[in-house]
Amino acid sequence: MSAKHVAVLMGGFSSERPVSLSSGEACAAALEGEGYRVTRVDVGRDVSAVLSALRPDVAFNALHGPFGEDGTIQGVLEYLEIPYTHSGILASSLAMDKIQAKRVAAAVGIPVAPSRLLNRHEIGHQHPLPPPYVIKPVREGSSFGIVIVKEDQSHPPQIVSSPEWRYGDLVMAERYVAGRELTCGVIGAGEEARALGVTEIVPLGHAFYDYESKYVKGGSQHILPAQILPEIYQTVQELAVAAHRAIGCRGASRSDFRLDDGEGGTGELIWLEVNTQPGMTPTSLLPEIAAHAGMPFGKFLSWLVEDASCLR
Repeated sequence: MSAKHVAVLMGGFSSERPVSLSSGEACAAALEGEGYRVTRVDVGRDVSAVLSALRPDVAFNALHGPFGEDGTIQGVLEYLEIPYTHSGILASSLAMDKIQAKRVAAAVGIPVAPSRLLNRHEIGHQHPLPPPYVIKPVREGSSFGIVIVKEDQSHPPQIVSSPEWRYGDLVMAERYVAGRELTCGVIGAGEEARALGVTEIVPLGHAFYDYESKYVKGGSQHILPAQILPEIYQTVQELAVAAHRAIGCRGASRSDFRLDDGEGGTGELIWLEVNTQPGMTPTSLLPEIAAHAGMPFGKFLSWLVEDASCLR
């Protein structure tokens, strides 16, 4: 039987293009190592025509950010009837919208931080929440546009309402949660979904896990498994699976949390968001977690390819 033909979708035209190219190349090389016939597709506006000509057996989605992560490319693949990896249209769109995802998560009992949806032009000189709080673009990834407003700041950050802002007009103001950054990988769908491991992320030389902490060498330390109490570790896994199921994720996802368990902390564990298109280099968080759970990079990608389908 001939090898399955996999089109690895990478690049695209979001702010996360460089990250996607890195993920895509790593995935393409690993899938070739697993025996698949691979075509690398640098996604442009002509992607429908390109894929119609290629007719791959599977589209491996290694795109990040808007268009690749928000249900748009998933709709193109459904229209073309090409099976694809990761989440479908609705789950992708829902997870990408931080406000809507939090509403769904809260409805099933997942603890979230208080937040407000705002138009950035309406923020003005009055704090939308009591400081400290965080301002996040509603539909961006890779920590683009995140601004932490500290307790002693007298007014909201002016960059958010300035012409230099490039992340859309809708932003979320969310209560700042002190403590540790945790993340948990989940694979599968519905009742078959299961948690992998939990990693603690320690930014090095940065106030939080920002773009450089994520993608610059030496920007962060990954502690796997996270050194937290066993009952908290289990709770993180349970909440990550609950979020994955509630939002309707498929394939693989990664949920992020904050744990305020330091001296004088509140002890609260807060779910922040679910990422349906996590970074996919061998040293990215989700592949590291999968490898620790017994799924080396190539095998993990093979699992995703064999899980691919339409109508996700």
